[in-house]
Amino acid sequence: MGGCSEEAGTGSNPTPVPATGAATPEKSSLLEALGRHQRRIRNAPGRTGILAEEKRYSLFDEELIIRDFFQDRRGGVFVDVGCAWPINASNTYYLEKHLDWTGIGIDALDDYAEGWKQERPNSKFFSYLVTDRSGGTGTFFKSPNTGLSSTNRDLAAGKNYGDSLEPEELEIPMIALSDLLDREGIEKIDLLSMDIEGHAPKALAGFDIDRFRPSLVVVEDKSRAVTEYFHEHGYEEIERYVPFDSINRYFQRKPGSGTESSSPPAG
Repeated sequence: MGGCSEEAGTGSNPTPVPATGAATPEKSSLLEALGRHQRRIRNAPGRTGILAEEKRYSLFDEELIIRDFFQDRRGGVFVDVGCAWPINASNTYYLEKHLDWTGIGIDALDDYAEGWKQERPNSKFFSYLVTDRSGGTGTFFKSPNTGLSSTNRDLAAGKNYGDSLEPEELEIPMIALSDLLDREGIEKIDLLSMDIEGHAPKALAGFDIDRFRPSLVVVEDKSRAVTEYFHEHGYEEIERYVPFDSINRYFQRKPGSGTESSSPPAG
């Protein structure tokens, strides 16, 4: 997962990013769960090359898996949906900082805008609720623990973790991802990172994947709807990454689907 504000629906269990700062009772159970997951995936067998390195920024090993797929290729283009913080728990900061990638970060909360402006000079940040259409507003719940913020009030309240937080109800402008990319003049992307929990099917419905043809998609959603979407559009899950990340799924183009399916060579 990439440290995102969570937009939730059905089909997956959210894994939040604890807000930075001192631990509080409502954060302690989350921190413990995250720690256990970290230890489990770090001890998975078969780590070689980039996968054997220590991650720097992402919450889990998303950063290493993405780097391994692209073999540290330089100068790519990313789209980070549900991006949250510019550095902490980011799936894309390493790409921009160390490999000269550029891209777009999108989050329902505009709290992150100033941080992206200061820390991510080669990227653009937009505050939208990414969904299947553009125009109007959608309801979003801002949690006191911002990593739990969601379109679902119960998730924003932390009920899956035994918490009873009081989220703030907000109305956020909605946009379809294809419309935003067209507006920004982006014709092809290399990486799509989507960390919006069960809301992914709606967000993907507003994304023309056949036109933008991402080489790699990282999505934190295990629902059947998401699986079917990628299969229908000629993508397959990359099984070799499963032992190293039980939270996210990684998809690439199938061989013979019209575009390259394997990771690009290192530059």
